[in-house]
Amino acid sequence: ISKFLDCKAKFIGELVPPVAPFDQKSGRETWTVAFAPDGSYFAWSQGHRIVRLIPWKKCLASFSVRKEDQSSGAGPRRLSRQNSEGSLLPGEPREHTIDCGDIVWGLAFGSSVPEKQSRCVNIEWHRFKFGQDQLLLATGLNNGRIKIWDVYTGKLLLNLMDHTDIVRDLTFAPDGSLVLVSASRDKTLRVWDLKDDGNMVKVLRGHQNWVYCSAFSPDSSVLCSVGAGKAVFLWDMDKYTLIRKLEGHHNDVVSCEFSPDGALLATASYDTRVIMWDPHTATILLELGHLFPPPSPIFAGGANDRWVRSVAFCHDGRHIASVTDDMLVRFWSIDEKSPQAIGPLTNGLCCAFSTNGSVLAAGSRDGSVHFWASPRSIASLQHLCRLTLRRVMPTQQVYTLPIPFSMHDYLAYRTL
Repeated sequence: ISKFLDCKAKFIGELVPPVAPFDQKSGRETWTVAFAPDGSYFAWSQGHRIVRLIPWKKCLASFSVRKEDQSSGAGPRRLSRQNSEGSLLPGEPREHTIDCGDIVWGLAFGSSVPEKQSRCVNIEWHRFKFGQDQLLLATGLNNGRIKIWDVYTGKLLLNLMDHTDIVRDLTFAPDGSLVLVSASRDKTLRVWDLKDDGNMVKVLRGHQNWVYCSAFSPDSSVLCSVGAGKAVFLWDMDKYTLIRKLEGHHNDVVSCEFSPDGALLATASYDTRVIMWDPHTATILLELGHLFPPPSPIFAGGANDRWVRSVAFCHDGRHIASVTDDMLVRFWSIDEKSPQAIGPLTNGLCCAFSTNGSVLAAGSRDGSVHFWASPRSIASLQHLCRLTLRRVMPTQQVYTLPIPFSMHDYLAYRTL
């Protein structure tokens, strides 16, 4: 532990919600934070039904500590986003404040690629025709509804109603199809086609308890869903069928994300661990423990102060971050079993890397968001080649290549 206590993550700033008389009551939590796929916006669920859509470049610039601040010893910028519209140049992204009408649990950005057609046959009857520059925000609410917003205007486009309990998480397929998956406490996942006016395509059943989170593989062919009761499910999103269940956690699994090449799957659990899986073979490749010595399965299956709340994969494919109840955020390298850097975070709930991977945002119970600079390192040419190859090649195919066995293991991440 002493090895990494000195490696403090570089804290660069925070967003603080405006103070209100009811702030001490429930409903002020930042359950989710999200970055737009093109890096243009940051979405902040600041509690009490309100979501802020903030131009990311502007937000990042506001955290830059001025030279006079540095000389006077001032620390990172602490900002309250009351009203920072100011003067805008033509074409500049605008900040929007959205009142979603209920507590917001899930957030997701979706971008439109017209070449990826809807599965719907009657395409000419659609109310909405999304262009190539379309950027949407989906919000999952306490009352089971999902609201779809136009990011550029802040206007409500669709109101999706079918869940019977809290919509805990939302994720768009990354292929531009505007297929949205919602995960709910009603124990189901629902698939929506926004290019078909938000019609529901399928209900995915199989979870016996709450569904906490879901994530698409980079090619949009596989969905991972995690939930209460140690559940980790993989779904075929072409056939909408269950592929397999992954067994290994000892407590509720609350967060999941694929690596950028789709060769790794990270899952976070209340059992104090992040597990790195090979989703193609259902093999555990690496366990990142947050309690030392590792707890017994009985202890890990109960209440403890090391519940892992969230995990996020950096876009370099080499780093992940985790948020835990021990008031720390950790940055890990997939090559090491000890954190590279840590930072203080009280009552952390969620985290997400910026689109280029340079910044980590983490939300907390008091509605604030904290930002850290990601640990910097140059990826090896080996790793970049592995990323490129694994984007198109599953593990089974890797082992058929006429190359040395040691290269098989490296390409299959068996050297972790």
